[in-house]
Amino acid sequence: MSPLPDGRATAVASAVDIHEQLAPSAHRNDDARHDSARNDSRNDSAQRERQPRREKRDVHGWVVLDKPIGMTSTHAVAVVKRLFSAKRAGHAGTLDPLASGGLPIALGEATKTVPFVMDGRKRYRFTVQWGEERDTDDTEGRPVSTSDNRPSQAAIEALLPQFTGVIQQVPPQYSAIKIQGERAYDLARDGETVVLQPRPVEIHQLSLIDHSDSGQSTFEAECGKGTYVRSLARDMGRILGCFGHICALRRTLAGPFTEADAIPLERLEALCDRAASGEGNLADALLPVETALDDIPALAVTRADAARLHRGQAVLLRGRDAPNSSGTVYVTVAGRLLALAEIGNGELIPKRVFNLTGLTASAGRKQGDPSPAEG
Repeated sequence: MSPLPDGRATAVASAVDIHEQLAPSAHRNDDARHDSARNDSRNDSAQRERQPRREKRDVHGWVVLDKPIGMTSTHAVAVVKRLFSAKRAGHAGTLDPLASGGLPIALGEATKTVPFVMDGRKRYRFTVQWGEERDTDDTEGRPVSTSDNRPSQAAIEALLPQFTGVIQQVPPQYSAIKIQGERAYDLARDGETVVLQPRPVEIHQLSLIDHSDSGQSTFEAECGKGTYVRSLARDMGRILGCFGHICALRRTLAGPFTEADAIPLERLEALCDRAASGEGNLADALLPVETALDDIPALAVTRADAARLHRGQAVLLRGRDAPNSSGTVYVTVAGRLLALAEIGNGELIPKRVFNLTGLTASAGRKQGDPSPAEG
């Protein structure tokens, strides 16, 4: 197993701000979006002023919010952080207000595992409106090309293999990619011509799941990091000769987190209300920190070795039980997550040590378990 890339072990705080999908919209919609964000901020501030100030606490784990349409990812993190009175929070992959679905939110020490979710596969269900290409490649942009042509189901299905596997993809001009230090969408808003170079992305699976005579088709795509679904819609529309843009998008998988793990905001708020009145446990809404590390081998150590690792000291690996592999592992002691470490040259070298003192996921809580608020 290869070691962590340089910067990955320290990228936690910045990684949560990476824009993966729908970029902020352009032109006349910018003012509406900015006004909405300001209103979100004012509403949050007003609500905080009306409520008694609660002391922040250590909360560790993952909440997979089923983000509703119309909410920014930043606002979603702020809401969850406030509900848990958590000291630290961040998300693992932006969903634009137009999109819904799983938004993994890391609380406390879970923020140290954000890069592993960011690097995982994503799955999306999305609908393309044929007949019109827009400058943002979604419904919030301006039309730039139109066509009266509409593709047949057979033509679409025949095209899909061209968009499966490792392909070259040009990101949308309204994306968070930086050009000489500036975000592409900021340059595009200012009227500059944005030229982005194609880059390799991997589409593991792309299928047509519904096609209607009204000019819309719904797809499901499972893809790797850095793939833009909006670019898929744009490029398919161009090849089919009818143009197209995204009109609906939902994320159903983000790394290890599936749709079954997602909890709607109203359900989470109900659970928090019950917990505040002593009728529930807020920990039941959390998934363990190590859920994000499902693809990484686990290694159990003794308490003596755990003490050394906790102090940042390497541990020699000896005996028949010593692993013969190298790379990244997550270390446990007595079944409890202790650290992320690297195995190399017969040593276990700690890279990230976890301090899980505070509120953590309920004992036995697993992915896909219903929360108490589901009844």
